[in-house]
Amino acid sequence: MSVTSANKDAVATLPVRSRRAKKLLAPSVKYEIFLQLVRGETTINQAAESAGVDRSTIMKLRQVAKEGALAALSASKPGVGKTARDVELEAANAEVARLSEAVKELAVKLTLLEGKGGSGWR
Repeated sequence: MSVTSANKDAVATLPVRSRRAKKLLAPSVKYEIFLQLVRGETTINQAAESAGVDRSTIMKLRQVAKEGALAALSASKPGVGKTARDVELEAANAEVARLSEAVKELAVKLTLLEGKGGSGWR
């Protein structure tokens, strides 16, 4: 099927829509926008216009900030702070548990392999 020269001209004259380049906002800028929205200092449309992004970006920013804040607040325990040593100790204990499980798995595999081989050497 061939394209006539009239069809080529029609295709060439169609307006081409270009997407706006994606603009990345710094975390501090996102936080400031979120605070302005929470305080009622700006609307979603105003924030999007001033930041040079689509309003859906601002809506997503607000949703992510709210979910992050809720997750952080639910994980926090008032009055109980962990020292750096406590955090390090927890990480070390987790590593010990992980390595213990790995050693157990390898011991089982070794036992099974020795049993299947039937070589009888020990």
